[in-house]
Amino acid sequence: MLPQDIAIHDIYPVKPDAHARYSAISRTYKYTISRVKNPFGVELSWYYSHPVDVILMNMAAGELIKYADFTSFSKLHSDVNNNICNLFEAHWLESDNQLVFTIRGNRFLRNMVRAIVGTMIDLGRGKFNIGDFTQIIESRNRNMAGFSVPAQGLALVHVQYPEDIKL
Repeated sequence: MLPQDIAIHDIYPVKPDAHARYSAISRTYKYTISRVKNPFGVELSWYYSHPVDVILMNMAAGELIKYADFTSFSKLHSDVNNNICNLFEAHWLESDNQLVFTIRGNRFLRNMVRAIVGTMIDLGRGKFNIGDFTQIIESRNRNMAGFSVPAQGLALVHVQYPEDIKL
């Protein structure tokens, strides 16, 4: 009944006022970059073979947690009330010729994760430094941030709901 790229792991009754989007406490996204060309991963990762400084990119990920206004990484002219997001976790892991960026927050803006990853790639390539990265965040100007990486590497991997949402 569902497409092949959607899986249900659990199902349970919830309160009548529960909302799949607005009742969530947090969401976790992962963005996967393949460091080697992999024809089997074309739809699941972005192929990017240039060297990047993962240590520096992890420093930037740590800086993200200190901020709440992510206007610099929001799609321009989107229909949202504010650009405030509370991030709880952000980090890069490198293994088996892949880079994986994990980010968890209470909400995300349209295009936010892809813009953050693209900006961190620019940082990791040496196009600017950590101080510049924080200035990009503080500028609240999307034109200051880097490019948006392709969508195929992005996956929503977990949504956390309050325990009392269940009946």
